[in-house]
Amino acid sequence: MVLINAVHKDLYADSVALMRLAATLTEVPGAETVSLVMGTPANKEVLTASGLLTGDGAAARPNDLLLAVRGTREAADAVFARAVTALRDDTPEPGAGTGGEEEPPTRSLATAPPGTDLAVISVPGAHAAAETRKALRAGMHAFVFSDHVDLADEAALKAEATARGLLVMGPDCGTPVVAGVPLGFANAVRPGPVGLVGASGTGLQQVACLLDARGSGVSHVLGTGSRDVSREVGGATMLAALGLLAADPATERIVFVSKPPDPGVARRVLARAAECGKPVVACFLGWDGPVPEGVVRAGTPAGAAEAAAPGDAPRPRSALAPDSPLAGTPPL
Repeated sequence: MVLINAVHKDLYADSVALMRLAATLTEVPGAETVSLVMGTPANKEVLTASGLLTGDGAAARPNDLLLAVRGTREAADAVFARAVTALRDDTPEPGAGTGGEEEPPTRSLATAPPGTDLAVISVPGAHAAAETRKALRAGMHAFVFSDHVDLADEAALKAEATARGLLVMGPDCGTPVVAGVPLGFANAVRPGPVGLVGASGTGLQQVACLLDARGSGVSHVLGTGSRDVSREVGGATMLAALGLLAADPATERIVFVSKPPDPGVARRVLARAAECGKPVVACFLGWDGPVPEGVVRAGTPAGAAEAAAPGDAPRPRSALAPDSPLAGTPPL
């Protein structure tokens, strides 16, 4: 076995595309481990911790593609060739036309189809705040897959979103489901009456799967990004998501899932939850403060699922009411 890093200068792809491609490259015979990332400092730290960074990879710049392969020499050569070919085939030539009747790809928010109300942001963290701000000012909710966004930028973006009546999911949000449509790495679970809001992607996935196993399901899964419950951000997205779910006819119950929140943020969210008019289950891991009447405390994601779905029967489908505040995204 060998460990080889290859760096391709100025060849950019977003992280979602790279992860999908890396998953296919692991199928190359003799390839034990494959990682395909941009050469940012954060990505190189991850590779170092995983034992996958060599001196060649350490020299990569943020705009360079960095490919790490552990396996046979033949497998590494095959992986490198396939990766570069796949990425270059997916990159349009400057000024190239589409030909025929094929619709040209959307290149900016200004050319998005009328009625578009959700933007997916997956760009290097240094640029994510600017792109999210453009989406908000175009009247769109934002799902921010990007990470490494400055905390002050996150707080400012969410304050602006709140003022505009919009939702910013993220940064570093990976598992939302809106009206049955997975926007990231969501599990395939049945639709149902429970709306989930969380600052823990793994926690949200676990509760959604446990609800499915109990014969229930989810109306929406709204991730906030882990820093949303920090004192600096103030739970802005969690509070906004609570308001949307409280007004959503397809949501009968609401579950919060979070890593340890700031105490002040926890109290604010729980107080608002107690007044929302729907049953609420709160799984704030590490939170031992008081829980107001009308909110059920759950110590674990499993407990949250049990409290939210005590014997629901399976539902064949979940159609959002036309007046739902989350009805803008059509099902796939």
